[in-house]
Amino acid sequence: MRIRITHQRITGFLQLILLTEAILALWGQRWFTAFLTSMIILITFFPVLFERRFRIHIPPELQLAAIGFVFASLFLGEVHGYYSRFWWWDMALHTTSGFLLGILGFLLVHIMNETEKIQLHMKPGFVAFFAFLFSLGVGALWEIFEFAMDSFFGMNMQKPMLGDPSGLTDTMWDLVVDALGAVVIAFLGWRYLKRPDQKSFLEHWIDGFVSRNPRFFKR
Repeated sequence: MRIRITHQRITGFLQLILLTEAILALWGQRWFTAFLTSMIILITFFPVLFERRFRIHIPPELQLAAIGFVFASLFLGEVHGYYSRFWWWDMALHTTSGFLLGILGFLLVHIMNETEKIQLHMKPGFVAFFAFLFSLGVGALWEIFEFAMDSFFGMNMQKPMLGDPSGLTDTMWDLVVDALGAVVIAFLGWRYLKRPDQKSFLEHWIDGFVSRNPRFFKR
């Protein structure tokens, strides 16, 4: 209960910051900033809407991590130019996305592995491998999206890096840190299945998800 209250307070504080920015952007006729900030505010409500629509209860820690990632990448990164101000900002966020997508991939295949509706049982190594590939695959699709935006709309999503103006170095480092984040989660997920007595933050989040969604884990 305390964790959920803390999550609600932090989320509300971030939403207040975003709302203030959107109002100031409208006042200053910065239409793109106002639009982007409004979209970010809408995205912060997705976890709650997702829970109500699909009756899938997401642990508050995971919700807060996802909302914090959106805030850091879109609001701080795009609106306030942190990608240009801090050379490591993009790499840090891609590492974080590797973590979050790895967790999502692990939960997806873990549900399929445990539910009675699907006659399937995969070994811990394969579950971890799927989580790694899922995270890396989504990361690669995002890089394709960035390339398409730059090519067709003249945006600058693939940024110059380490003296390379083409953006290729930026893309490859994004994929490298995506993979590093995914490897960490894959290992922790494998350890969760092989040695459930050894706890880490991932095991805590997974246990929270399992306890809140028992209908997915019945055989």
